[in-house]
Amino acid sequence: MSWNIEMYETEGGRKPVEEFLMALPKNHETKANILIQRLSQEGNMFRFPFTKTISGKLKELRIQASPNIYRIFYFAHIDKKFVLLHGFTKKTEQTPRKEIRIAENRMSEYIRRYKNG
Repeated sequence: MSWNIEMYETEGGRKPVEEFLMALPKNHETKANILIQRLSQEGNMFRFPFTKTISGKLKELRIQASPNIYRIFYFAHIDKKFVLLHGFTKKTEQTPRKEIRIAENRMSEYIRRYKNG
C-alpha cells in the first residue's frame, strides 16, 4: 500500500517544494519526481542512499543529478502520509543548519495547524 505525498503549504498558499521542483532543469525535476514516487511506493522501506534521517522525525530525500545534489526535507505524518517541507541545492559537504531550521519550522507549523484543525 502506497503512502500519500503532500506538499507543505504556507498560510499564504505557497508550496515551496513545488516551486523548488519547478525551478530545476527539466531532467533534474524528472529525476526528483521519480524519487518522490518511489518514496510514495516504498514508504519507510525506501532507505539510504536515497533517504536519510536528519533528526527525530525529519528526513531528507537525497537526489543526485549531475553535477548537482539536491535535498528535500520531509516527515511522516498520520494516515501514511509524507509531507514534503523544503528543497534546496546542496553545495557543501555538511547540510547547512539554516536549511534544517527552515524544514523544522515548517514541520512545527504544519503539526500546529493540523492539531488546530
